[in-house]
Amino acid sequence: MKKSTEEASFYNNLEKMSIDDLLININYEDQKVAKVISKEIPHITKLANTIVKKMASGGRLFYIGSGTSGRLGIVDASECPPTFGVSKNMVVGIIAGGDSAIRASVESAEDNMSQAWEDLKSHNITKKDVVVGISASGTTPYVIGGLKDCQKHNIYTGCITCNKNMPILKVSDSPIVLLVGPEFVTGSTRMKAGTAQKMTLNMLSTSVMIKLGHVIDNKMVDMHINNKKLEKRAIQIIQNMSTLKETEALELLKKYGSVRKVLNNI
Repeated sequence: MKKSTEEASFYNNLEKMSIDDLLININYEDQKVAKVISKEIPHITKLANTIVKKMASGGRLFYIGSGTSGRLGIVDASECPPTFGVSKNMVVGIIAGGDSAIRASVESAEDNMSQAWEDLKSHNITKKDVVVGISASGTTPYVIGGLKDCQKHNIYTGCITCNKNMPILKVSDSPIVLLVGPEFVTGSTRMKAGTAQKMTLNMLSTSVMIKLGHVIDNKMVDMHINNKKLEKRAIQIIQNMSTLKETEALELLKKYGSVRKVLNNI
């Protein structure tokens, strides 16, 4: 199986480049990512629409991955509760090797084809849920095994990969293929492939949360307010969406605890 992400870099003798040239060339490669993603918007749309329908009926979204891909899924999942005020169990990121693999590589964890299903079962996975496998290569056994087991149990699957004609596509109901090509440093998929996956995850979860009603106009009305910076942002949102003065907005925010509740009671 030929993987474009593993092909030789377009650039040679990197160690002889100046820092300025290195950064210019990395940036040039990164600029290609958004254009690649734009071609996949119809497929991202299909997956997002399915997730919205499943979540609106009580389902959840799971990401499974290993290494950089797994960490990116965890980052996206962990940002949904504070940004959109949803339960931490609504979007769940699972990485091969468990939580210890978030900070350090866990040897051979990604090679276990049965572990992802065991990890998903620990969250009481059901047919209401959606599982998205994230794998730059498209060949990660942990992810492929997990998606295959999901399909056996009639659980809807999606994937985000950066290579075509890979095994992961055969076990994905909604595949997203981001053909970013060779990395600046040959094979280092934490670079363009990682950037493409992160951008796509942002698009996916944000569009889903908006359609589920967690944003009004362009405001995060359900965000968790747990520090002074977010309190200030909440007050600004309330003022922007009402005629309240700052002191009045703060008083009501302390009373009701959220931007949405304030707006519903004025």
